[in-house]
Amino acid sequence: MIKKKVREITKHIADPFERFLRLQSSGGLLLIIATIIAMVWSNSVYSTSYFAIWEHQLSINYASFQFSKSLHWWINDGLMAIFFFVVGLEIKREVVAGELSTAKEAIFPIVGAIGGMLAPIIIFLLVVGNGVPADGWGVPMATDIAFALGVLSLLGKKVPLALKVFLTALAIVDDIGALIVIALFYSNEIYWTYLQIAGGLFVLLFVFNYFNLRIMNVYLLTGIVIWFCFVKSGVHPTIAGVLLALTIPTSRKIRMDSFIERANAGLKEFQKAKWPDSKVVLTIPQINAIETIKESVTKVQSPIYRLENSLGGFVTKFAMPLFALANASIVFGGGNINYFNQVTLAVGIALLLGKVIGISLFSWISVKLGFAKLPNGVSWIQIIGVGILSGIGFTMSLFITNLAFTDDTIINQFKIGIFTSSFLAGLIGFIILKRSLK
Repeated sequence: MIKKKVREITKHIADPFERFLRLQSSGGLLLIIATIIAMVWSNSVYSTSYFAIWEHQLSINYASFQFSKSLHWWINDGLMAIFFFVVGLEIKREVVAGELSTAKEAIFPIVGAIGGMLAPIIIFLLVVGNGVPADGWGVPMATDIAFALGVLSLLGKKVPLALKVFLTALAIVDDIGALIVIALFYSNEIYWTYLQIAGGLFVLLFVFNYFNLRIMNVYLLTGIVIWFCFVKSGVHPTIAGVLLALTIPTSRKIRMDSFIERANAGLKEFQKAKWPDSKVVLTIPQINAIETIKESVTKVQSPIYRLENSLGGFVTKFAMPLFALANASIVFGGGNINYFNQVTLAVGIALLLGKVIGISLFSWISVKLGFAKLPNGVSWIQIIGVGILSGIGFTMSLFITNLAFTDDTIINQFKIGIFTSSFLAGLIGFIILKRSLK
């Protein structure tokens, strides 16, 4: 009985990847619901209220300090910084102890992801030509991991774990590329003084990390100051979220064998304690035993995992759906949208074809040249299916669209291309993978 309990606790700690997949999959469904609500609301008789609510000003006032921004800004630049912080935690976890931790494991998804970023950009620029819309070249390079894993989860347990890992690693490398593009090409005029202050604070956090300071409130409060410095610097503040994640400690306080020993002892103490007559109240020894187990559970988890685990649900079930609700609207009618114009076609073709061509071709070349190895139990048709699923751009593509443009007509054209290609990528990818998994 005790050994069974210990195994359950150990599995609870040692299985973050499966929990990550479940979170992302459920988040994809909420994104769909939020998108539908945004589309219906923005085209209904209540459309005025839809746009008015996002322009509502939220202010922070303290003494002579005043900081006022619209709700839309707080979502895109504030709430999404938390999203990017979690992305940064995922990246660091994968690099330190995940699928990107060794060259042999990392090379296959890295090469595929590079192809999946370059090919859509090239195809987009070839189709869209010169002019203002060409500034959106970064839009088709990103993959929405929540949607992609959500579609993959519909196929159930038939999907090889190696294929899920490949898609996850692919999307994480994709995110790194998108973040670099945002920082270098979609930021405003740079004010270096604020960046220098932020840089000094980052160095301080790395020093804390080096000396194993594990008080998370210190990191998070310093992170808020860093975020504000990025706001004032002109570099998009969501980048601060990713950089902050890199400073979070990864080491555990106790080793796994020590944890099992402590948890085992706590369970024994719980069983030895006199059972209370009440069905509600536990005895003091039982409560003490539970607290011992809880303390051990906390110590055996690294801070980076605890933060990712605690914030993951908030991001996938609240932050991303709220972002979609605020940004996924397309106003139909009014004669200002040509639904099959050059821009929508460029975005759609780049996401739908560019992703699968780039990922499949670069992955194939890496294997043929001996740099990488096709994951065990995975076929090339399944790699193609995942490449098509990667054409679901959505969240990151919408995010870059809002950074690149202010003209509502151009933004709507990009949104139509993103929505159309994402829907087709999800549908076609699902069909191909379902047939290949028989």
